[in-house]
Amino acid sequence: MDKRQLKGLTLMAAATLVITGCGGLGKMKKYAETIKYTVDPNPLIVQGDSVAINVNGSFPGKYFYRKAQVELTPTLTYAGGETPYKMVGFQGDKAVGNYTVIPYETGKSFSYSGKVAYTPAMSTSELMVKIMGKQGNKEVPFDPFKLADGVITTPYLMMSDDKVLLARDAFQRITSHSEMATINYLVNSSVVRPGELRDADMSAMSTWLKGSVKQPSIQIKGVTIDAWASPEGELSKNENLASDRAKSAMTWLKSELKRNKIKADSLESFYAMTPRGEDWDGFKRAMQASTTVPDKELVLRVLEMYPDLTKREEEIRNMAATYKEIAEEILPQLRRSELRLNYDLVGKSDEQLMAMSKSTPDSLNVEELLYSATLTTDLNEQLRIYREASRIYPNDYRGPNNVGYVLMMQNKLSEAETEFQKANTIQDNPVSTNNLGVCARLKGDRKKAMEMYRKATAAGPEVKYNMGIVDIQNGDYGSATSNMGGTKSFNAALAKLLGGDASGAQAILEGSTDKDSAMGHYLMAVIGARQNNGDMVRNHLAMAVQQDASLREKAMKDLEFRDFKGQLGI
Repeated sequence: MDKRQLKGLTLMAAATLVITGCGGLGKMKKYAETIKYTVDPNPLIVQGDSVAINVNGSFPGKYFYRKAQVELTPTLTYAGGETPYKMVGFQGDKAVGNYTVIPYETGKSFSYSGKVAYTPAMSTSELMVKIMGKQGNKEVPFDPFKLADGVITTPYLMMSDDKVLLARDAFQRITSHSEMATINYLVNSSVVRPGELRDADMSAMSTWLKGSVKQPSIQIKGVTIDAWASPEGELSKNENLASDRAKSAMTWLKSELKRNKIKADSLESFYAMTPRGEDWDGFKRAMQASTTVPDKELVLRVLEMYPDLTKREEEIRNMAATYKEIAEEILPQLRRSELRLNYDLVGKSDEQLMAMSKSTPDSLNVEELLYSATLTTDLNEQLRIYREASRIYPNDYRGPNNVGYVLMMQNKLSEAETEFQKANTIQDNPVSTNNLGVCARLKGDRKKAMEMYRKATAAGPEVKYNMGIVDIQNGDYGSATSNMGGTKSFNAALAKLLGGDASGAQAILEGSTDKDSAMGHYLMAVIGARQNNGDMVRNHLAMAVQQDASLREKAMKDLEFRDFKGQLGI
């Protein structure tokens, strides 16, 4: 052989020695498929903002070269890029390092968990494992191979149907009212004295009756008269006296109604007379309130000593003779009839309110203004009325809150948030706090949104629903289902499905108004796939695509339908 041939053989031998020297890695690379893996979940699924994996694997016996190291890196690969999970390292039982040791003779099982942030590109991806073999300064990359499909993105079907709250008006078209007056009598008398009719309350009732004739909005509904006697006389006489006083009060009131040409209801129910006999309760209250009767506590205790009413009356007479304050201040106010004239006040009609909200909004009270806005579906008109309410009644938070509500309906998030903040500055209230939580979530701050919702729970069940939306985004499907409990909606069905209850999700969605929308049909197809119901998948996908053609491409890539490829019918 010439020197060139010898030199070539020498180089070949050297190469053989190199391969033999790291031949353990070569063998490990060649038989890398003998490493066993199971991945949970498979396909992967986004939960919250991340994609988590759990891998259980095993290295077979006599596979792992004793001086070698292996680094495994699960990696999500997709068009235009890849996202690696954390690396996990293993080494042979004679290797130097801090990785998990794999005995050569027996091999070993291992477990791995990892999580990466989700990006939309991962919706069409594969989970690969990349392996780097190492020995000393040598590195040998193994061929990557597929571990699982990924990623199911069903949680991102969630709808942003956050519940923004309107601050309600307290408008009542018909309100009930009363006019009251008291007629006082002399002892043992039921005669209505002329001087008594000049008292302020009696004069006011007469004036009111006269004025009510000119007010068609006033509808008199009835009269109640309660009458008493002071408890210093004989019981039977006082009971008759109370009855006579009730009748004399009614006689006066009937004459007033007739004089003002007010037609009282002919039914007996229009007048309700209640003679109440001796006013022991009134006596006790008057004594307790008195600041002039000497030894009033002693007087009250003496009365309590005598349950017998006849004996009590005797003691009252004795005390009235002893204490002139009782005779002059306490007993006279108990000899009375109380008149209550009940009436309804009928408010402005819807047509009047709408007209006045345009022409003279300042003449309406705040409840009338807020109610007027509910009489139209025109958002711009609602906005105008609520702005008027905010201007005219600047100390009422409902005006700016409802301005913000309409702005949210018009997709003007920033302007709406300013109004909600203004409302909460006027009065810290749960309605506006909830609405600020919605603003925070829509801007991506779920933590702040949840803080707001926890403060706003008094605003109603809508707040819990909003909390459920955040729960879905956070991947807490149990809490989402709890917070949305009793709600029949797309999101409530989605939360139930993601929590593992497909049949429960179907029942919720079937009771929802969302079921006939394109996305409602799409979600129903996913529910069908989770129940291995091919007909359900095909039928609902067909209806979804019929309403929204873009859903066809989505369905073709959606791993929820991986077991129905070629059978989707779209």
